[in-house]
Amino acid sequence: MIIENGKVVTMEYSLCLEDGTRIDSSEGKPPHMYLHGAANVVPGLEVALTGHSVGAELDVKVLPTSGYGRRNDELVHMVPREKFPPGELKIGMRFHGEGENGPSVLRVVGLNDTHVTIDANHPLAGKTLVFSVKILEVRDATAAELAEGQAHTPGHVHPHFAQGRGKPDKPAKPD
Repeated sequence: MIIENGKVVTMEYSLCLEDGTRIDSSEGKPPHMYLHGAANVVPGLEVALTGHSVGAELDVKVLPTSGYGRRNDELVHMVPREKFPPGELKIGMRFHGEGENGPSVLRVVGLNDTHVTIDANHPLAGKTLVFSVKILEVRDATAAELAEGQAHTPGHVHPHFAQGRGKPDKPAKPD
């Protein structure tokens, strides 16, 4: 079976920056599963995996435009410290905010006595990513996975699709 839209792909991977710095890996964890065609992985990786099958091993270089986008300096802002709830703020803290384009994750990237510098860029924006991937399994997605736009681990029971009953907008009735 080949990787195409509507297939669930299980893979081992490692993710490095172009300079070799390791960012993430499935090593020591269960393999990663995703629904191909549902934007569950960065576009550049999804395109590179299309058409491959079980056993394929690939090294994929993903440019920022096909990864987490270019870094946008307009997404970095200084905000008066009093706009934040009392408590300790630290560099690297993340929180949810509401912007012109809807909700986003913001990171604290700078602090002083009067201001907090926040960054709405993804931490990997502007970075070239290098994935090393081994395809372990490719299978057809279930109706529940297609409806939800994400892969499920074996034995997963979702309240909307318990034992194959129900619809995405209605919970299944109990036995």
